[in-house]
Amino acid sequence: MIKKTTILLVLTVIVTAFTPNNSTKYKCLIQMKNYSGEGAYIAISLLNPDGKYEKTLYVQGDDDEWYHDITEWWNFQGNVQAKIDAITGATISGGNRAISHLVIDNDKINKGYKIRFETAVEDKEYYKDDVEFELTSTSVKNKTEGKGFIRYVRMMPQK
Repeated sequence: MIKKTTILLVLTVIVTAFTPNNSTKYKCLIQMKNYSGEGAYIAISLLNPDGKYEKTLYVQGDDDEWYHDITEWWNFQGNVQAKIDAITGATISGGNRAISHLVIDNDKINKGYKIRFETAVEDKEYYKDDVEFELTSTSVKNKTEGKGFIRYVRMMPQK
């Protein structure tokens, strides 16, 4: 009996060790431009090759009272009602930076998928695509400039 259990345990470890990982973890540095006012709410989303929302990767801003200000994302989130408690963090104020942790399925890389960073600040503008880029093996290691409240985003794959 002990021999069978040991063999099963060893086989499980071997299979797990040699099974390819289906996703990669990334640190995502978001550097904000200098601006006055409240902190920015930022929705980080995965878009499919048709440009439709597929998944919420992270939300900077944990007071759901203001999520509707991130208009396009909220239209998606309101329909799917995905639980996002585990993937939220504080808003980011002007001139500050924050690191978010994202998990992206490897089969989305080099297949036409995109990441979108939407930003909204109370009593200021809303940017549907403050930062948006196609997921490629190069872009997930680079810095991408923002168009609105975000100065730049830098992705860093984790091992």
